[in-house]
Amino acid sequence: MKKILVIGAGGQIGSDLIPILRKKYGNDNVISAGYENDLPSYIKDNGPHTYIDVRNKKQIEQVICQYNINTIFNLASILSALAEKKLLLSYEVNFTGLINVLEASKENNVKQVILVSSIAAFGSYTPNELTPNDTIQNPNTIYGISKVFTELLGNYYAEKKGLDVRGIRLPGVISWKREPTAGTTDYAVDIFYKAILEKEYTCFLNENTRLPMIYMPDAINALINLLNADISYLKHKVDFNINSMSFTPKEIANLIKQRIPEFNIYYEIDPLRQSIADSWPNSLDDTVARKEWNWNPKYNINDMIDDMLFNLNIKLNKK
Repeated sequence: MKKILVIGAGGQIGSDLIPILRKKYGNDNVISAGYENDLPSYIKDNGPHTYIDVRNKKQIEQVICQYNINTIFNLASILSALAEKKLLLSYEVNFTGLINVLEASKENNVKQVILVSSIAAFGSYTPNELTPNDTIQNPNTIYGISKVFTELLGNYYAEKKGLDVRGIRLPGVISWKREPTAGTTDYAVDIFYKAILEKEYTCFLNENTRLPMIYMPDAINALINLLNADISYLKHKVDFNINSMSFTPKEIANLIKQRIPEFNIYYEIDPLRQSIADSWPNSLDDTVARKEWNWNPKYNINDMIDDMLFNLNIKLNKK
């Protein structure tokens, strides 16, 4: 039986991942560990929860031993734009924290560690259309550098230390359960909140900035499917591209406007986040993930928009 620890449980992905894991493996077998982001009540009230600062290796070890953990999802991370402003904190969480998780896992008989990389691992020298799985990366942000480090160190522990480490490169993730934060792709979440509440949105990216995105249910399925994939088929480990949809702020605004006619979008470009977005791919080639563990997304852009508006209208008491 899996005993799963989700570190970074209060973030965007953890908030959606934990209920699905608990449904699949049992409430008592999935331990949520938050830190700065408070855990939602639907997580705290429905299974074991604790708090972990990934900068503290002993704290990680204590939780592993207390709950007999054999599987860890490490979702703790300082995201792109915030990482540029808080470089040392980003280093401590994204670099040192990762080493602590992997070392604690190796030393305490954890069997599997699932890591999350990002399109931020790519840079301006990377082919930006259907970016190959194996290609030059060369990111120019501390967040992107940390994600290359995540991939390389994860592969190192898998190949040299015998730890079963796996991971995916996520595009921008769209979800309705948690409010947007400091991510460069978070405009694609915030635009829905503003469309419903204010009928207008001011975007910090240029209207023609195309980025790859994924809807949260597909991202969760990808993580769980990779967790359970037959290791004998996995030639790659921590660096799987997964692709779903790509769009620009102008395109998604037009599709929202078809559903909310009074909605309007405006633009005030944030130079920092625009420069970050300009260094990222427009779309990803996910042939490797499809071949090695049968990755296949379910949501297209119109399905995602309809589901986001439906759920956010309920959440925001607008329906």
